[in-house]
Amino acid sequence: MAQPKILIVKTSSLGDVVHMLPAVTDIHARFPNGQIDWVVEENFVDIPRWHNAVNQVFPVAIRRWRKSLLSKSTRQAIKDFKTHLASTSYDVIIDAQGLIKSALISRWAQGKRVGFDFAYAREPFASFAYQQRLAVGKNEHAIKRNRLLAAGSLEYAITDMPLDYGIQIAPINPYQERFIMALHGTSRPDKEWSLGNWRYFLSTLQSTALKVYMPWGNQRELDRATLLAAEFPIVRVLPKSTLTELAQFIAGSCGVIGMDTGLMHIAAALGKSGVAIYPVTSAELTGAWRSTHIKGNLSTLTGESTHNARLVTDTLLTNLGQ
Repeated sequence: MAQPKILIVKTSSLGDVVHMLPAVTDIHARFPNGQIDWVVEENFVDIPRWHNAVNQVFPVAIRRWRKSLLSKSTRQAIKDFKTHLASTSYDVIIDAQGLIKSALISRWAQGKRVGFDFAYAREPFASFAYQQRLAVGKNEHAIKRNRLLAAGSLEYAITDMPLDYGIQIAPINPYQERFIMALHGTSRPDKEWSLGNWRYFLSTLQSTALKVYMPWGNQRELDRATLLAAEFPIVRVLPKSTLTELAQFIAGSCGVIGMDTGLMHIAAALGKSGVAIYPVTSAELTGAWRSTHIKGNLSTLTGESTHNARLVTDTLLTNLGQ
């Protein structure tokens, strides 16, 4: 396979899509003149576009289509997507999602379908859609699983390949000040930090020269950020932002503190130092991993230790050299 045409099916969620980027870097290193296309949920189309090796991005709208699956407009949108996707013939189609929905998408494309074996796919019956099935251990970190799946699909080894997300984001710093990003929002309230912990953290940072930027994605997060900004002058509540704009803020920051959230994986991909907080989830298989060639330290705290605001704050300041 000299310079193959490759389609990646990795649709969601935010963190999962970010986790696929190092595999793209690997593929590009092995096949620098190959073509890499990517199917991704429409809300996350920015992420594959951050990687220069990605040629074409196919936005899919499974989440939106499910809400009106029988409507004429939805059926037409699905038909148009299938036609567009099938217009290119691929040497290899890599379903790195391992779900029934992603397996279905892989069948809509033209080419050899490769994915996880029955015992290793997130939804085992998805494996019946593949023409080649690979056994990639579920005990591996998600990033390594993606890299191993891609390597097995295209017959190369990652042994001597560094972990590299391969993205460059232009940083922004509109107020020309030193700031950290506080990634306080998550998909579930039980994964969040308490207001008391945020108050301790912010009161400690008032003695430094750092500002704290708080993004938000829903009303609950906006209310929390607004409340804390009213109490602590060092807090700036960011305007509603796109994924690329948030990545630019993260790139312009001195570091990050945040919860088990997709934005933390973007911070890791950009090589930021700081602290990732996992109160109720395990970081073993989906924790934030930085590129191996970037200096600095991104600590991951889990379980009971995350409720110790002093420990979290001290760890952050140490990692930032404060």
